[in-house]
Amino acid sequence: MEKILTYCLGNPYLLTAMLVVGLVLLVKGADWLVDGASAVAKRFGISDLVIGLTVVAFGTSMPEFVVNMVSVAEGSTDLAITNILGSNIINTFVILGVTALIWPVTSQKRSRDFDIPLSIIAGVLVFACVSVQSPFGEQSQGITRMGGIILLVMFVYFLFNTFRHAKDHPDEAGDSVCAAKPMGIVMAILLVVAGLAGLVVGGEMIVRSAVQIATNLGVSEAIIGLTIVALGTSLPELATSAMAAFKHNSDIALGNVIGSNIFNVFFILGTSAAIRPLPAYDGINVDAWAAAVGSILVWLFVKTNKERQIKRWGGAILLLVYAGYLTYRLLPYVTN
Repeated sequence: MEKILTYCLGNPYLLTAMLVVGLVLLVKGADWLVDGASAVAKRFGISDLVIGLTVVAFGTSMPEFVVNMVSVAEGSTDLAITNILGSNIINTFVILGVTALIWPVTSQKRSRDFDIPLSIIAGVLVFACVSVQSPFGEQSQGITRMGGIILLVMFVYFLFNTFRHAKDHPDEAGDSVCAAKPMGIVMAILLVVAGLAGLVVGGEMIVRSAVQIATNLGVSEAIIGLTIVALGTSLPELATSAMAAFKHNSDIALGNVIGSNIFNVFFILGTSAAIRPLPAYDGINVDAWAAAVGSILVWLFVKTNKERQIKRWGGAILLLVYAGYLTYRLLPYVTN
């Protein structure tokens, strides 16, 4: 396996193919893992609600999680941070922007009052982690282990609140419920094993190819993480949200996107930093604020009209802001 990866890294065409195959393995691996694990959980009598809030929630974030774990293990810490911030930025500006252009995105009361404000706090916390001096003598310019632990504590709070709300308001928990696909226990276990294998191999291929592409192009790992890797891991959510919008069911997009953003920062970024401190890179403050501003705009959009929707004009604004942000981040590399 190591020899094959090394050979592919030396050929630009194989390098590109390696990245694409890695993304496919990552996405399909997550799907197989969710289907298999959900079927196994169902066999043990676990409710659809609990499966939706645990197995499905964790499983759909496995692509970002695996990329981060491989990045941390191989010392590509810039990629670990930008994979999360880039995914959150694309989730908010691109996925919600495209979805709202197709069909206005309706919000639920919980999203307006809890999830969206918490996603704003997530972005602000990342900024605070890289800007405030650590009292424990760790590197101040970056997300330290203490910062990672704080993020994980926030994740526990989010998870506890989500379970409590779902239990108290079962009528609002429909989007979190997962109807496990019926299958035999052997097939379910095989899917879990295949899913884990796809995630591990795909994650390794993505990190190796992304670092090499950055080297070949003369750009930072951060830029590759913010663009190619983040977009690749977000494509399934984009396709799902767009299809839902075409069917006029775009209301599920907002909850999925905001929930994913919270999960990414508090759990995945928190775990990554707790394992290995993540030093800051050039532009991290801009990226952290972009993630927070996206959530602020979404909150303003759903709070300032009686339908509590992101209108088509709001979707257009999100896409225009993302275009401006991306131009600002890429301009130094284009002009040099």
